Amino acid sequence: MPSGFLQFLQRWVVTTLAVLVASTVVRGIKYDSVTAILVASLLLGFLNAFIRPLLFVVSATLLVATVRSLLTIVLGVVLIPVINAVLLMFVGGTVKGFHVAGFWAAFWGGLVIGIVSLVASLFLGRGPKVEVRRGGRPKNPSDGPDAGGSGPVIDV
Repeated sequence: MPSGFLQFLQRWVVTTLAVLVASTVVRGIKYDSVTAILVASLLLGFLNAFIRPLLFVVSATLLVATVRSLLTIVLGVVLIPVINAVLLMFVGGTVKGFHVAGFWAAFWGGLVIGIVSLVASLFLGRGPKVEVRRGGRPKNPSDGPDAGGSGPVIDV
């Protein structure tokens, strides 16, 4: 299977797991069938991949243009969970069999989904990769592994 498809499938499974956890932890988020939660997590994944960045850029740009203070930072931190809540409410209103009872259920559900997705992605190795090698980096690849220095090299 192509690597891109496997990454998509992995992301979908992580999102589905996160939505399942949110539906058990947050009162007001529920689903009627396995099909409903699969469709809801698929739609949420697409919205998070394509619509959420656009919403964030537009709202953050307006926020910075209007207010320039500590309030901007606070509102910016609150902005991401609010965007997640709006997208989750949209999914709840769009997917038959997936229910979100209101803004606060969506807000807390978005936080739970974000945390579960982050933790699951870290366990699956989708975070930043750091490689530490002893002996330094060769100045020229033909110089061999010991050329170029004696200290450790950290590739990020």
